[in-house]
Amino acid sequence: MEQITYTLPVFEGPLDLLLNLIAKNKLNIYDIEISLLLEQYTEKIKQMQEEQMEIASEFLEMASRLVYIKSTMLLPKHEEEAEELKKELTGQLLEYQECKRIAGVMSGIISFDSFCREPSKVDYDMTYTRTHNAIVLAEAYVRAAGRGKKKLPPPADAFKGIVARRIVPVGTRIIKVLRTLRKNGNSPYSHLFFECEDKSELVATFLAILELVKGKRIRVEGDGDDAYVHIVEKEAVVI
Repeated sequence: MEQITYTLPVFEGPLDLLLNLIAKNKLNIYDIEISLLLEQYTEKIKQMQEEQMEIASEFLEMASRLVYIKSTMLLPKHEEEAEELKKELTGQLLEYQECKRIAGVMSGIISFDSFCREPSKVDYDMTYTRTHNAIVLAEAYVRAAGRGKKKLPPPADAFKGIVARRIVPVGTRIIKVLRTLRKNGNSPYSHLFFECEDKSELVATFLAILELVKGKRIRVEGDGDDAYVHIVEKEAVVI
């Protein structure tokens, strides 16, 4: 039985492979179908691996880039970022396509058998002479600044409310509540919270009261502003 063989062209880089796939599938280079292009690209990479061809890291990097663009397009909140990534890829493909065209033209003109003299020095002006609309410049700055902020770590102030909050042990508030009740016999429910300095003490005091009620060491009578807390008579431990 005759063995089937595959002949794979050698591509100069991932952009060269992408242009080949775009031309083969008759895709619009200005509106690339990322899903179809990614499927065709990974298939080519798989064929290269089956032929035991050495795959440069730049081909794998482009594959991960296409996967990232596709993933971003699936997220509704990242539509703007996905469009920017597609535009960036389209610009690189157009630039590479133009370089290939010029290289093809130059290859028919330049010959290694011909002699070329050294280029003469040219005095040129480095002053930027192009003009741009102020609105276009402002929009470009906002987009660039926004991309930079996404890569920055969150400021330390963002964690201030979490790590800087004082931790109050519930056991400490249990002792405080028992001392107050042993001294006064009973206490209005709201008075147990008067000396609390912050939310941490308020929460710890509330948990302490629940723990004491659960252990039947105190009881709460009444409702609302008329609620009173009483120490159970069998509670004879002096704190």
